[in-house]
Amino acid sequence: MDTASIGKRFNALAPFLDERTRRLYLASEALAVGRGGISIVARVTGSARPTIAVGIRELQEPSPKASGGIRREGGGRKRAAEKDPGLIEALESLVEPVTRGDPESSLRWTCKSLRKLSDELGRAGHPVSHRVVGELLEEIGYSLQANSKTHEGGSHPDRNAQFEYISQKVKAFQSAGLPVISVDAKKKELVGDFKNGGRELRPKGDPEKVRVYDFIIPELGKATPYGVYDITKNEGWVSVGIDHDTAAFAVNTISSWWHSMGQEAYPKAKELIISADGGGSNGHRVKLWKMELQKFADQAGLAIHVCHLPPGTSKWNKIEHRLFSFISQNWRGKPLVSYEVIVNLIAATQTATGLKVRATLDTNRYTKGIVVSDDDLEQINIERAEFHGEWNYTIRPRLVNVIS
Repeated sequence: MDTASIGKRFNALAPFLDERTRRLYLASEALAVGRGGISIVARVTGSARPTIAVGIRELQEPSPKASGGIRREGGGRKRAAEKDPGLIEALESLVEPVTRGDPESSLRWTCKSLRKLSDELGRAGHPVSHRVVGELLEEIGYSLQANSKTHEGGSHPDRNAQFEYISQKVKAFQSAGLPVISVDAKKKELVGDFKNGGRELRPKGDPEKVRVYDFIIPELGKATPYGVYDITKNEGWVSVGIDHDTAAFAVNTISSWWHSMGQEAYPKAKELIISADGGGSNGHRVKLWKMELQKFADQAGLAIHVCHLPPGTSKWNKIEHRLFSFISQNWRGKPLVSYEVIVNLIAATQTATGLKVRATLDTNRYTKGIVVSDDDLEQINIERAEFHGEWNYTIRPRLVNVIS
């Protein structure tokens, strides 16, 4: 039995059917399927089982009436989100602290069960069934996934507690109207006429011609995109580097975002919170990262609060599934033949939820292997949180900039 064809037929006919003819059509499909037909048709068409059952009773009447049973325009039961405007926001607040996300997919999923979410919503004043919770999660881009063994490295015992800590701090900053950003480096891309995954529309039989082998073109090199994602404004900034991905490059990107976008969006802000991975150029063990942040804090007059994601969870960083995934979708199937093309494709990235992205080319050279001495570290005005101070700390401006 090809259940997919049922859904295709229904989707094709649905725009031409009124309420009565729709349920009669669904009923005829269910009867054709036989045992379990109501459940199957309900699942593949998204229709309610009682509606299909009513249609079956109408079909089985000796003389079905041609009129009646059709609601006026706008009739029927209102959606849960319409009856309770705060429901979606309450649901998102429950799943966000434990949300996972694939770095190359806009899909998000949560490890809380539907029934548990339903119970928590009820206690928060939003009574709703677990079935409705599942429908709402699907609407806002989540899906419920069974446990699956994946290689993410070691799981720190305080992993969930750190996510809760970050979530609470982010909410506090957002409530105060302060900037909250997620940062990370996207994977490096070869510049040139190389194959890029995905497909795009072109004249039939005329695919884009690219190189067979992915050997770097020395005069073009690689592009290193480093991104800043404003979680509240749903806006992104990406600096496309031509050199090494270092802490100096990372902080220079954050500084560029602040002076080009952030300062205008938050003119009264004296504090900034950064959510970053635990490794890479912005890792919590990288001394140069902290020293460069101190320079930025001094120059911008900002107290910079940093919260690192716990080990083995870098792909959960919000910038991955709220910015980078859409950039990858936007340039799929297009060879990244030049830095200009890369910058333009990144800047052209948009989503239905209003994502806006600005991009620029960073032509600076960044030296690898810079050694930060203990004396330099002692000059950093850093305050470590009581909870995992190695992950959570604040770097405040100094009265005198002692680091040149």
